[in-house]
Amino acid sequence: MARRDAVTAGPSVTSRVLSVLSSFDETHTALTLSDIARRSGLPLSTTHRLLAELEKWQAVDRDEEGTYHVGRRLWQLGTLAPVQRELREVALPPMQDLYGATQENVTLAVLSGASALYVERIHGKSSVRVESRPGRPLPLHATGVGKVLLAYADEDLVESCLANLTAVTSHTITDRAHMRRELAAVRRNGYARSLEEMTPGTSAIAVPILDMEDRAVAALGLVTRTVRRDIVKFVPALRVASATISRRLAQHRPD
Repeated sequence: MARRDAVTAGPSVTSRVLSVLSSFDETHTALTLSDIARRSGLPLSTTHRLLAELEKWQAVDRDEEGTYHVGRRLWQLGTLAPVQRELREVALPPMQDLYGATQENVTLAVLSGASALYVERIHGKSSVRVESRPGRPLPLHATGVGKVLLAYADEDLVESCLANLTAVTSHTITDRAHMRRELAAVRRNGYARSLEEMTPGTSAIAVPILDMEDRAVAALGLVTRTVRRDIVKFVPALRVASATISRRLAQHRPD
């Protein structure tokens, strides 16, 4: 009995594996064994053993220098998630049409915890360069798609976000009252703007993708150079694409 208590008192194998995988993030995509042990809080020997198993399963890859990276098996599993598979499947054609009409970066994002998560992006040679890519979490209060998702979110999430309005650029809104007014305007007008609040030199505009109960299941946005001050002119095209995606999603859902 004492041995069983000793085993159950510590972290499970599953939690240890998740700790190892959680060591990787947007700014830590390549890690050494010691890096992973330190970031996961696990002993070096345990980390080495778990990484060997994960590498065998192709959940992580190790290069010639001995540095670890997220493996292809996890990417393959990620593409099976409904948010990736169903939403991207129905959204891509309207997004392609939107890009053809505007020649601007087209982004599709969903709510993921307290962040906005890009699930798809379309861009071309003439589009302004955007550092964000699918899979990267973005702050809700500083992005066009994020403001849309936050405006339609539960009050608990809104309050949590308002308590952590950190400045990403000098233009990021960090005042609670100002952000409250911003979110009210999003609900009233049906679109959100981000004017150099996430990246200097770029601005964004976004609209919600609504379900049958008028809940925002995703946000559709455009990212352009700030010199294009008239970004509100893109709202009609965004709304057409958003309505098409909403309709296609409804058709895909079983009765």
